[in-house]
Amino acid sequence: MNEDKKPLIILTGPTAVGKTALSIRLAKAVNGEIISADSMQVYKKMDIGTAKIMPEEMDGVKHYLVDELMPDDEFNVVKFKQLALTYMEEIYGKGKIPIIVGGTGFYIQAILNDIDFTETNEDHSYREELQKIAEEKGAAYLYEQLRVVDEESTKIIHQNNVKRVIRALEYYHQTGEKISSHNEEQKQKQSPYQFAYFVLNHNREILYDRIEERIDLMIKQGLVDEVTSLYKEGYRRDLVSMQGLGYKEILAYLEGECSLEEAIYILKRDTRHFAKRQITWFKRENDVIWLDRTQYHDDENAILSRMCEILREKNIIN
Repeated sequence: MNEDKKPLIILTGPTAVGKTALSIRLAKAVNGEIISADSMQVYKKMDIGTAKIMPEEMDGVKHYLVDELMPDDEFNVVKFKQLALTYMEEIYGKGKIPIIVGGTGFYIQAILNDIDFTETNEDHSYREELQKIAEEKGAAYLYEQLRVVDEESTKIIHQNNVKRVIRALEYYHQTGEKISSHNEEQKQKQSPYQFAYFVLNHNREILYDRIEERIDLMIKQGLVDEVTSLYKEGYRRDLVSMQGLGYKEILAYLEGECSLEEAIYILKRDTRHFAKRQITWFKRENDVIWLDRTQYHDDENAILSRMCEILREKNIIN
C-alpha cells in the first residue's frame, strides 16, 4: 500500500441495483465500515421511501450517515464531505477501511478528489434573487437560464433540483466561470487515497424491473402512511428532504394534485430516469471499475471474489 495514501473503497451504482446487500458482505470480507453516500438515507423518519438499511440488516457492520438528521435539517455536499471525513478518521483509527456506499455521485467525487467548496462570495443577495425567480416563474424557467450560460451543467443537474441550479447560476455570476468547468478541473485532481471505485450495474431492462418491484414493495410496506405522517408533522415540499423520489410524488397525491395511481406511475417513471442519469454520471468518472451483474450471472459470490482480487492487486487489502 502507498505509505502516504490511506485506503478507501467505493461501491456505487444506480438505484435498486443491489448495492446494500453486497456492501455488507464486502465490509465483512475486508474489515471495513460503511459511510452512506445517499442524500436521503441520512434522514430520520424517512425509511420506506429511501429504501433505508435497517439495523437488523447491517449484520453487525457499523454504518455512518444513516438515520442521523431530521427531515428539516440541512444536508448537502459540503456537510456530507465534512461529516464523511470525520467518520473516515474514526474508521482509520480502528484499523479498519472506510467503504463509501451509495448512489450520489457528486458526494463520492467530493471525497475522492477532495473537491474545494470554499465559498467564493459571502454576498447571497443574488442567490435570494434567483430563489424569488424560481418561486414566481418556476423551476423550468430558471433551468433555461442555466442552459444559456452553462449547457454542460444542464446535462448533469435535473431541472427540479432548484438548489443546484441556483448554485450553478450563482457560481457563474460570481466568478464568470462555468461550474461544470470548475468541477471538471477539480475532478482531474489526484486523489489523496489509495482507492478502488466499483460501479455495480445491471442489464437495463432487469434494472427497470427491479425499480418497479421495489416501488410496489414500498407501497405495500406503507409509503403513503410514512409520507402522511411526515406531512402531519409539518414537513412540506419546500424542504430538500421532501423533494426526494417517493416523497414529492406521494405529497402531490395527498394534496389532491393527482390520484395515487398517477403518483405511483410518475414515481416509477422518474426513478427509471434517475437511474439512467446515475449511470451517465458514473460513465464520465475516471478510474471506475464496472461490475456488471449479468456478466457474473448475478452471482454475488463471484462478484465479491472479483472485488477482493482487485483490492489485493491495488494493495488495498492483503
